[in-house]
Amino acid sequence: MKLTEITLRQMKMKMKFPFETSFTTMQDKDFILVEVVDEDGKRGWGESVAFTAPLYNEETMKTNWHMLEDFLIPLILDKNIHHPDEVNQLFSPIRKNNMAKAAIEGAVWDLYAKKQQMTLSKALGGEKKEIEVGISIGIKNTIDELLQVIDQYVMDGYKRIKVKIKPGWDVDVIRAIRKKFPSILLMADANSAYQLEDIELLKQLDEFDLMMIEQPLASDDIVDHAVVQKQLKTPICLDESIHSLEDARKAISLGSCKIINIKIGRVGGLTEAKKIHDLCLTKGIPVWCGGMLEAGVGRAHNIALTTLSNFTMPGDTAASNRYWEQDIIEPEVTVHDGMITVPDKPGIGYDINMKAVDMFTVAKKTFKK
Repeated sequence: MKLTEITLRQMKMKMKFPFETSFTTMQDKDFILVEVVDEDGKRGWGESVAFTAPLYNEETMKTNWHMLEDFLIPLILDKNIHHPDEVNQLFSPIRKNNMAKAAIEGAVWDLYAKKQQMTLSKALGGEKKEIEVGISIGIKNTIDELLQVIDQYVMDGYKRIKVKIKPGWDVDVIRAIRKKFPSILLMADANSAYQLEDIELLKQLDEFDLMMIEQPLASDDIVDHAVVQKQLKTPICLDESIHSLEDARKAISLGSCKIINIKIGRVGGLTEAKKIHDLCLTKGIPVWCGGMLEAGVGRAHNIALTTLSNFTMPGDTAASNRYWEQDIIEPEVTVHDGMITVPDKPGIGYDINMKAVDMFTVAKKTFKK
């Protein structure tokens, strides 16, 4: 492959419902859509998952655009690329900025799979024909409102319910959920809202038979998580703390977690995500695919990654209509009885709805050699 043209589009899509976590509430999703074209005219698509403010991590949509335009695109444009794994090496001189790297690397993976006439899932080594899907539910105004929302998703067949927690919205909330739904697969996501001195509060969650508590402590910590995990029966899942294969190796070695959430953008792309998956497989650490409120292109990449064998827990890749009145892919992602059928067309497996893309585009820039 030789990339002859790369287009960045700043997209703005309004979510159907506000989504609240321990650190922010989102209604509009601004993101970057990346389109790469090779000398044969074939196209690949990727999506940046960085938010507009540096609240999940240090990256933002604007810093991603800057990194793509000024550093990453010059490193990759007009280069001979035999396999997408080489993109990881081309970008290695640039420190961090993983979400920017993942956006363009994902587009190259899509292009590569299309040129090989295979699905992205097969190109990654995946085998599943369908994947289990969970749902992530933000913080609500009242417990009763949350219970009503959960009830709807349980009836829709979602295989796992994830709820956001924060100080003051935690033990009583989980207790109320368990009382009404004693047997659902349930997990709590703290998004780094707690500190080591909150360990006694976190230990109270042990009585509710949770699948896991996700990222209770600081976003850059693996040391204190090991202290907490030793005192909890409930598995800790690390999210924000894992940015690379090395982070995963160290966290597993320290005993900081029993589960790892793999997000493509957070770890710098599909190549690194696959390496973390393979390490966790050898160490007996199950993984699952987290979500970043992706539109259709990012959602399609998540589906492909989840077909790898050690993704043994339902991920956050819900149906398109969970978030959007209209998505940017055709057909949109649908969920039936808690399952998504993996598309069998080459690449990401979905067509790009250019009419929708144009409708949601607020800025655009094309780079040619």
